[in-house]
Amino acid sequence: MKRLLLLSFCFLVCCVTRAQVKILFDATKAETAGNADWIIDADAFNINYSNGPATLGGGNDANAQQTPTPLQANITAGTVESFWKGGLSYWALDCVRKGYQVETLPYNGVISYGNIANPQDLIHYNLFVIDEPNILFTVNEKTALINYVQNGGSLFIISDHTQSDRNNDGHDSPEIWNDLFTNNGIVSNPFGITFDLTTISGNSYNTSSSVNDSLLHGSNGNVSQVLWSSGTTMTLDPTYNPTVKGSVYKSGSSNNGNTKVMVAYARFGLGKIVAFGDSSPFDDGTGDTNDQLYDGYIADANGNHKKLIMNATEWLVTSSTLLAGQIYFKCLRKGNTVIIDWNTSSETGLACFNVQKSFNGKDFFNLKNIKPTGTLKYTLLDDDVLNNNKIFYRLEEVNTDASLKYSKTIEVKGQPTNTILL
Repeated sequence: MKRLLLLSFCFLVCCVTRAQVKILFDATKAETAGNADWIIDADAFNINYSNGPATLGGGNDANAQQTPTPLQANITAGTVESFWKGGLSYWALDCVRKGYQVETLPYNGVISYGNIANPQDLIHYNLFVIDEPNILFTVNEKTALINYVQNGGSLFIISDHTQSDRNNDGHDSPEIWNDLFTNNGIVSNPFGITFDLTTISGNSYNTSSSVNDSLLHGSNGNVSQVLWSSGTTMTLDPTYNPTVKGSVYKSGSSNNGNTKVMVAYARFGLGKIVAFGDSSPFDDGTGDTNDQLYDGYIADANGNHKKLIMNATEWLVTSSTLLAGQIYFKCLRKGNTVIIDWNTSSETGLACFNVQKSFNGKDFFNLKNIKPTGTLKYTLLDDDVLNNNKIFYRLEEVNTDASLKYSKTIEVKGQPTNTILL
């Protein structure tokens, strides 16, 4: 007698949290030149920047490796900052404690987006951190950075004061960032930000009055002040990017204006950026023993820098929430089918939902367009999951004002159901 045996008969339920957040810290733009040490960890100190770009030998600046050591899997709540050797190690440790994974793009790495031959292509990362670049971005790098943010990546933009050229190539970070903004060949001033060519120092308690500012009011605490140690400010232009806003302003200026901005944030396309006018707040005071470092991360501004930086980091790596109403969104795998189910508390201002699918968690395509029905509850079956043991889904909300918002990404794991006749 024949009978049908289901070898895998139970539901395979997706993980409702998104794939682990991955953060990449750049070291390709002379971030360790001079007295800077804007890296998370280095085991070797053999870089020379006397002629601009990094060269091996003849120097003693930090040479950051891709994977920090000891392994981040060993980090606990009690791990001390000296676990890694870099001026940004405290920040990196705090990121790991949040559950994020951190890496470095070494001095000879490639900034690319969509290059499958590059194992550290930006498509693999949620956030790219560039702390005080001292080498101009190439045409290809500019294209990669703009496309990365436009397609959903986040960029942490950190500058320093004017005339802060550390590798003697004639270019400093305000100029380098402004060159990216205005000469990228894709869109002029995509983030609505221009760094001022100035130098300022001192405390500022002049924070935005917005209670909805996620940088000032996040899970890491409320921010009330900053201390710039030879930094710069920004001028914002909402005509280029209407989402750009200031969080912290120079003392004596408006706390809701577009000039003398010390910290700013914006959305561009599907992605986000945060910009700081000074690299000092990120410095944890330890790292390359050949450099003169200061503790700006904890000691300065009564500990506000850590709260501000971690709030900004968390905002950058967190997906936007849907605005039509509170969304309950889940995916359930049953054999060779994924059941996509969601409901919303409101459909006011909603034009449609796009159910989107991805095989790598970054490149999404539309699976189905759903018009609002007024029922507030929807279910969609995806039968095309055979031979795929990892799939990602998200909802794209298209509003009547043409704005787009996104749910968190859901990762579905599991093998297809196998059936055999016995």
